Amino acid sequence: MAEQGRRLFGWLPVVMALGALAFLMPRFTPPAWPALIGFMMAGAGGWFFRTQPLFRFGSFLLLALTGGYLDAAWQTKRQSPMPALPTRATILTGRVLALDSLPPHSDDDEGGRRIILAHATFDTPLDAGMAPLKRTLRLKLRDDDPASPQPGSLIQIRAMLRPPTPPSFPGGRDLQREAWFSGAAGSGYALGQLSILDSQSSSRLETLREKTAARIEAILPGQTGAIAATLLVGETGRINATTRQEFSASGLAHLLAVAGLHLGLVMAVVAVSVRALLTASERLALYWPCREIAALAGLTVGVGYVLLTGAHLPSVRALGMAVLVTLALLTGRRVLSMRSLAIIALAILLVSPVSVLDVSFQMSFAAVMGLIAGYEALREPLTRLRGEGGAGRVILSHLTALSLTSLLAGLATLPVSMAHFGAFQPWFVLANLLAVPLAAVWIMPAGLISLLLMPIHASALPLTIMGWGIQIVQTIARTVAAFPLAHEPVPHMPGWGLLIVLLGLCSLCLWKGRARLAGFAPITIGLLSIWLVPRPDLLVSSDAGLIAVRADGVLQAGPHSSLERLTLQDWQQALALPAGSLPPDCLKGLCRMTVKGQTVLLRTKDTSDGAIPPSAQDCQGVRLFISASPARTACPGVPFIDRFSVWKNGAYAVSLRHGALVLISDRSWRGDRPWVPAIGSHGMPNLPLAQAE
Repeated sequence: MAEQGRRLFGWLPVVMALGALAFLMPRFTPPAWPALIGFMMAGAGGWFFRTQPLFRFGSFLLLALTGGYLDAAWQTKRQSPMPALPTRATILTGRVLALDSLPPHSDDDEGGRRIILAHATFDTPLDAGMAPLKRTLRLKLRDDDPASPQPGSLIQIRAMLRPPTPPSFPGGRDLQREAWFSGAAGSGYALGQLSILDSQSSSRLETLREKTAARIEAILPGQTGAIAATLLVGETGRINATTRQEFSASGLAHLLAVAGLHLGLVMAVVAVSVRALLTASERLALYWPCREIAALAGLTVGVGYVLLTGAHLPSVRALGMAVLVTLALLTGRRVLSMRSLAIIALAILLVSPVSVLDVSFQMSFAAVMGLIAGYEALREPLTRLRGEGGAGRVILSHLTALSLTSLLAGLATLPVSMAHFGAFQPWFVLANLLAVPLAAVWIMPAGLISLLLMPIHASALPLTIMGWGIQIVQTIARTVAAFPLAHEPVPHMPGWGLLIVLLGLCSLCLWKGRARLAGFAPITIGLLSIWLVPRPDLLVSSDAGLIAVRADGVLQAGPHSSLERLTLQDWQQALALPAGSLPPDCLKGLCRMTVKGQTVLLRTKDTSDGAIPPSAQDCQGVRLFISASPARTACPGVPFIDRFSVWKNGAYAVSLRHGALVLISDRSWRGDRPWVPAIGSHGMPNLPLAQAE
């Protein structure tokens, strides 16, 4: 413990994150008073044992654990309740927060537009006189709607609304929890034209973003311009599905999301350029603090870049790290250290402890932690490689550093990517080794020059040069995506598997000495958990409109509408299986199937809505009955899952283990939490309740 020194500070955000998970993960809302008592005891223990390092550190760990628990409880408590949204088409009024472009679903699709509304009210008899919603709504506009509302405008529109959807399967992505903490009430689509009631002055920054994106796409048409608009102003809506798939399969998807890499490149380009200009003068180089001035100039431009690109959470997180890096440069301290990373992680967890469940939080901190630890371990070999001589060794050391950066960041984030996206990209190092240097020395510098020259309408040439670099990166992504096993699907990783992987990574990166190698054990177990946990044999969607059976290496799905397409895609990703169709007799309605030696009766269609039960012959020897319609009194004594079952309990996953039937519902998996709607609940009424209610 004494050898760890200040490195122990890095464990405080890890323990705080565990405290937040201890509150967020149970299937019931745990009480806060035990953590409050522990928090007070930890504070007293830190003071009482202030002269004993080991006990003092233990007190700080308990303080962080209980603090994360209490912070998560407070964040959960202070969220506004989910409102009751109209179940029919309604006219709503609200203020526009933002107008976004939606990515096209195919190459022939032109995408669409979506508005985010705040303070919405509904024009229905049940909601007459309601107070404005405290949560936001997302609405997709009609393609033929010519209106272009600006942020701040008061609008009115007829739309169809729906609350956040439940998980596609037990243990799947919880959109209801994400909406609870993000302040969203639901989403929907417009049925009529948008009417602007009050056009207030729009946000200058939002207007600047839209005009800049329009100029970029006017000079660089197609997907090249869409990628350039993403890099320079954060407009991701015009990137089509093919481009996203190619960048994802090649491991370059991070280039299409403004985050730490882009901010770091922008700040580095500005700082290097400013310092080179200052040192060109001998007097300035001798008498001015050129290094500090260049660092401040880079930070200033970095703040402007984050604001211009929309100030998304990953870029804001990276900006916090950049502020600490700049302070380290100004004060002569180490530029990158685990303490700086720990301070940023603590600040984010204090503001929003639920961020620990966010994929961007996990990936960004895993990548930076892996980079810092890797370069600390390899500092001496890299120094020897660079030596003191020749341009050749300098170039070789830079190429080695670029390769190590891609390798370390990629390996650190690979388990997180596998857990959240269900894919393994073995060629990511090669793709990043080629694409990241192009972004650093070609694409981003040309893009920054174009932004500087845009006010005088001289941005065409640098944008064209930027477009050439983007086209090369597109070629790299397309080529690497075509390699064998470029995008290998993997099954769903359980939550406990990802947890021990990240704990093992923390041990490997935060601990000093050979004991850090013990972190490989939990990482290995966590990765193997993908194949260790049993996978469901049957899946039923949350409205019973889709039923699927895992058999013969294929996910055999029943007939479904376009509304169930996303659910089927989630199931395919979770099981890493291609989709197929159920046998022809199952597609017609009622059929018997044998799954792992057990007979299952499926009813995928029923025009009688359960009024005509299966015959006694159909029910003979059946182990389970799954029906898209109400089961009513069908097959007495046989367990069943029907439309009423999923209405009460959400999606189902069924496993047949050693002849035993294991039924897991979404409600039994998530339990009774504030973001899980009660049975039959549509949300909090929008009118004030009577005192008795």
